[in-house]
Amino acid sequence: MSKNIIVAATGASGLPLLVECLKIIKENEDFKSYLIMSESAKLTLAHETEYSLEDIYQYADFILEPKDIGACPASGSFKTEGMLIVPCSMKTIAGINSGYADNLILRAADVTIKEQRTLVLAARETPLSSIHLRNMHELSQIQGVRIIPPMMTFYNLPKDINEMMYHIAAKLLEPFGIEAKEYRRWTGLQ
Repeated sequence: MSKNIIVAATGASGLPLLVECLKIIKENEDFKSYLIMSESAKLTLAHETEYSLEDIYQYADFILEPKDIGACPASGSFKTEGMLIVPCSMKTIAGINSGYADNLILRAADVTIKEQRTLVLAARETPLSSIHLRNMHELSQIQGVRIIPPMMTFYNLPKDINEMMYHIAAKLLEPFGIEAKEYRRWTGLQ
């Protein structure tokens, strides 16, 4: 039986990371992805990548629209391993923190929290204001919520931006038990 993971994208910068995450999930036969992209995410996709929506949709198992508030992720009785929001805007973080569930992305995040499932937020903004930090701090106190800003790492000696993106995507998916094939973990100083 497949494990379901909700993957959402908002309008913050970082849509290439969504693509990497979806590709890694697709490689893992144990998981099925339910993709929800905000209208802002669709605009950002066109600006940041050469991918079309159809290109992205081929990596997802199911496509849902943010306005479909009655879709399966809106209910806690729909079994999932959790939810990943990549990239996650500060607007979305504020909505999750305040319980403002006016679309499927926010409602699915709300359900994920209430069911005490894993919620990973690839928070995208810099610099961070005190409002952003307060919202993220409050969310970080909730069981199962992980805030994983997509920060570059160098210990894995990436050759290019694609390797950096893959490494970050692997880190974002690790809390769900998804092991990326080319993920290079820290093994200590040699």
